[in-house]
Amino acid sequence: MKNLQLPQKIMLLGAGELGKEFAIAAQRLGNFVVAVDRYANAPAMQVADAAEVISMLDGDDLERVVEKYQPDFIVPEIEAIRTEKLSEFEQRGITVIPTAAATSYTMNRDRIRELAAHELGIRTAKYAYATSLEELKLVSTDIGFPNVVKPVMSSSGKGQSIVKSPEEVDRAWEYAIEGARGDTQKIIVEEFIDFEIEITLMTVKQWHAPTVFCPPIAHRQERGDYQESWQPAGISAIQTQAAEAISSKVTDALGGAGIFGVEFFITQDEVIFSELSPRPHDTGMVTLISQNLNEFELHLRAILGLPIPKIEVFAPSASAVILAEKHSDCINFANVAEALQVADTDIKLFGKPDSRPYRRMGVALAKGKTIAEAREKANTAADKVLVI
Repeated sequence: MKNLQLPQKIMLLGAGELGKEFAIAAQRLGNFVVAVDRYANAPAMQVADAAEVISMLDGDDLERVVEKYQPDFIVPEIEAIRTEKLSEFEQRGITVIPTAAATSYTMNRDRIRELAAHELGIRTAKYAYATSLEELKLVSTDIGFPNVVKPVMSSSGKGQSIVKSPEEVDRAWEYAIEGARGDTQKIIVEEFIDFEIEITLMTVKQWHAPTVFCPPIAHRQERGDYQESWQPAGISAIQTQAAEAISSKVTDALGGAGIFGVEFFITQDEVIFSELSPRPHDTGMVTLISQNLNEFELHLRAILGLPIPKIEVFAPSASAVILAEKHSDCINFANVAEALQVADTDIKLFGKPDSRPYRRMGVALAKGKTIAEAREKANTAADKVLVI
């Protein structure tokens, strides 16, 4: 990796808004990007050098596009991928990020939870699995109420709900199955952690250099999906060090290189591992305005073995999502000019070709003198933009 020449050919498996920003970062260093997704005109396809529409759960489809383009790197951006094919590609000399084995582990919440809790001895929420409604009722009672129910494979919080009583279990099962990605009906039930704050620690694992970290990012969720994030998170140095130690332990076990979004619950007494994504994280979009190197640039540098001399946060910063309210295949935005009137505020519109209720269509970003000011500016800007 130290003597890697540019450009490289990078294939993105998943071409959403995170993939779009990664593709932009890759192209700024002259790389060739192929964006692959299950639907046409996905956000990253709009900026990529080439695009392919396939089912990434179909091994034959994956084989066809890899054979066609012969990429140097395969960079997964979503969970719904036939991961056993990645091992085949890796054996042929294609670099899979972070590795084929790590991708297989992290695409499923059950495998990464087992790795953390049982193999590495890391504190997690109590959890159990269910593959039917009847089993879900039993394990929910064992875990206790309230609890959190979600698919073992999903993205952006889809299918996740807080279950407060036995009467809500049926609906939680239906919602989890609706939000699941891939071809599994396995559900995870977790102990509800009464946390003070929830954070993402963007962890950058490098091929030939030490692991480095972005300052922790705090975030707030609704319906299991992030609504706003801010950096710095405002946790203590001791809590940050504990999160870094856990992140290093997990990512060292997974291996490879790239950025990992490692989520934690922070309570008064504990730092509790929650989840891990082996790629840029939606809460990390705040780094588009907060840092000298955003999470997509860091992911690219780690993948290509390029130096990361310093990660610096310029000012307290925040992000807030811009959501759709209805189904539409003709997307327009109103009040963008009004949203951009305030200094140190920015808007990123993702370019998704259609909308549905609560679908993330863009993000507002802001800097401020304080976190409170940055959050207020970001939320005010996001509220002004209308998806029509």
